[in-house]
Amino acid sequence: MIWLGIDTANTPLSVAIVKDGAILAEVNSSMAVNHSLRAMPVIEELFETVQLKPKDIDAIAVSEGPGSYTGVRIGVTIAKTLAWTLKKPLVGVSSLKVLAANALHFSGLICPLVDARRNHVYAGVYEYVDGNLVAIHEDRHLGIEELLDSLVPLGRSILFVGKDVGMHEALIMDKLNGNAVIAPFPMQLPRASSLIFIAQQSEHEENTHAFTPEYRRIAEAEANWLMQQRKEKGSGSKN
Repeated sequence: MIWLGIDTANTPLSVAIVKDGAILAEVNSSMAVNHSLRAMPVIEELFETVQLKPKDIDAIAVSEGPGSYTGVRIGVTIAKTLAWTLKKPLVGVSSLKVLAANALHFSGLICPLVDARRNHVYAGVYEYVDGNLVAIHEDRHLGIEELLDSLVPLGRSILFVGKDVGMHEALIMDKLNGNAVIAPFPMQLPRASSLIFIAQQSEHEENTHAFTPEYRRIAEAEANWLMQQRKEKGSGSKN
């Protein structure tokens, strides 16, 4: 069985083609390049490298977020278009779970983390149980201090994974003392091969038409609109 995996949810770009449990080709990049310009050429290049055509794949796995609104949309749109055109099954996987998968041999808790600006992050808490990656805390969008305060009572060793962890490392180490472990740089980027591995274990196939990204928060424009509506209602009630 041949899988195509696409992860454009955040700054890193990862695309892989896996056949019968073996990685045929994989591209991983952390360059801040617009995914709308780079993703399709990388996918086309991979197919040429392994001498396959898109019609040869059997399934598609895509990182569904959370992460950059633009990045998530690009990956999901490409995956949905290919799945619909080629009539192939589509499986969405949490972008945070893909990061957590890097910590296969870590015996404690795993906290994949992506910066969401303004001292907020996208984060989840996972653990390997009998070889399966299990969510202990579901993916959330929350303040970094709120996240760390929720982790302190767990009293366990926690591995922080993701290229944005360094932005909050000082606070993480201060809050969690000896329980915080920072993953080394080879573990900080998502891998599309891990995305495919997780998708293969899933029994859930997406409805291609209905499938939407998991943003885990409303868009900034929508948030500003809601705030403005509340202000207008508030001022109206005073008149």
